[in-house]
Amino acid sequence: VIGRILAKSLGTRLGQTVVVDNRAGAGTAIGAAALAKAAPDGYTLFISSNTTFTINPAVKPTLPYDPQKQFESIGIVGSSPLVLLAQPSSPFATVKELVAAAKAKPGSISYASFGSATSSHFAGEMFKLAAGIDLLHVPYKGSAPAMQDLIGGQVQLSIDTLVAAKPQVAAGRVKAIALTSAKRSPNLPGVPTIAEAGYPGYAMEPWIGLVAPRGLPPAVQQMLVNAVADSVADAAVRAEIQKTGMDVAYEPPSAYDARLAKELPLMRATVHQARITAE
Repeated sequence: VIGRILAKSLGTRLGQTVVVDNRAGAGTAIGAAALAKAAPDGYTLFISSNTTFTINPAVKPTLPYDPQKQFESIGIVGSSPLVLLAQPSSPFATVKELVAAAKAKPGSISYASFGSATSSHFAGEMFKLAAGIDLLHVPYKGSAPAMQDLIGGQVQLSIDTLVAAKPQVAAGRVKAIALTSAKRSPNLPGVPTIAEAGYPGYAMEPWIGLVAPRGLPPAVQQMLVNAVADSVADAAVRAEIQKTGMDVAYEPPSAYDARLAKELPLMRATVHQARITAE
């Protein structure tokens, strides 16, 4: 969705039609591999989340791409917090109450993710490690069935995307306990973060980056960087992206390398400590 919003704006700024080619599968690895094989001429770009850039490399021993050696950033568009959710009738409404309940009966509280080794799974396991609690992970094949079972009471908690959670929270079908981001989101300003609840080092926030094959001519890279930065700065484009549940904030190419340098060791440590494996 974000790719299509940006494609329209980039087409106007670059004076060329920008075609969106969906390459689904293998946890984004098929699309990433297609970029890795593309010529570094600026005509093939790839938009994806940190699942591609830091989670897959942490979980999977072999990949058909290397996000550090084969990609270079055109810019980061923004981030989208995940939300820790519970049923409206749940006995806990805050992180403090949840942690107390989990410590009283270790392993008795279940949380749903939208799949093993996904960002929601990582967020749950990182929360468990930070809080020193034992929650039962229940992986689903996607967000929709996980949300359905949370509403139906088959699981007690869920960690889902803000875009999926917001309408259900508004309708009163679920309640938001906390966000996984380092800061509160303007999309759910009344919901605190896990960091605020006493775990200041905690943050698991999916982010969206636009990358190209490494080796772009500097002039081509700069042209693309300017077009993306101008697009994200455009009020109309920002408003459209914001509707997807993303917190829009452009970051320059240097931020990509900095994020990988920080996140990859953290994701690998989480894989080791929580014994996360890919499906």
